Amino acid sequence: MPRPIVAIDWGTSSLRGARLDAHGAVLDERASLQGILNVPPGGFEAVFNAQFGDWLSASGALCLISGMAGSRQGWREAPYCACPSGASDIAAALAWVAPGRIAIVPGLSCERDGAPDVMRGEETQIFGALDMLGIDEALFVLPGTHSKWADVRGGRVVRFSTAMTGETYALLRHHSILARTLPSEDGPLNGAEFDAGVQRALRSTSLLQTAFTVRTLALFERSTPEALASYLSGLVIGEELRAQGPLSGRRVHVIGNDTLTQRYQRALARAGVEGVAVGAQATWRGLWNIARSLPD
Repeated sequence: MPRPIVAIDWGTSSLRGARLDAHGAVLDERASLQGILNVPPGGFEAVFNAQFGDWLSASGALCLISGMAGSRQGWREAPYCACPSGASDIAAALAWVAPGRIAIVPGLSCERDGAPDVMRGEETQIFGALDMLGIDEALFVLPGTHSKWADVRGGRVVRFSTAMTGETYALLRHHSILARTLPSEDGPLNGAEFDAGVQRALRSTSLLQTAFTVRTLALFERSTPEALASYLSGLVIGEELRAQGPLSGRRVHVIGNDTLTQRYQRALARAGVEGVAVGAQATWRGLWNIARSLPD
């Protein structure tokens, strides 16, 4: 008989959990700011028990944890699975904290141009999205500090790449000469300026050149500081899309929070690409899907 699941997403700065029934339906959710960087040395078990111990006490419950809890700085290191990998490969490589009860999901690794690339947590979202959508082939983008682009075939991630888009935006936004041009906080998205940034990036050959236009547009008073924050966002996201090569006519599934998903869908549309948003339950569905791949 299927077991109830305690699904945990333990990231760098946050900790989220969901209690799932045996069929994957979400019964309850919790969240805190106790990401792995906020857990004292040796404190992972105590934090886990304080947050989710009552859920795990349910008869026969299985807990699967994805994200940075499986890194070297986390609760227990879960070695990466090499691509191509699917949910069953992940299930076979779980790092068990408490055998048969609590396990950490490994991330994925792949080789690109002679260098390794890695992800932790995004693989679970991808497998959840595949199950939610009822598909086994797709191109995914997971926007964030380090955006991931993943090519899935036959239900397995065959290759992926990482773009430091969010981090680059933050560095330019707050720690470069451009920071003197921009307001201290981002306001609402200026759609026209965002689109202009995307279009400039798609026509360009380098963010190293286009980024300086944030300063020159301010110097010649062709835009406002508030609008230029949206313009810079468009530049870095547009650069990410340009670097993927020809995408016109393709469908890209976007997994992320609402704000980023909407920006990526807008940017993809400017590039002639259909961007399909995936629901916020992808992580929970992915952990449930991995649990289903375990032997009885």
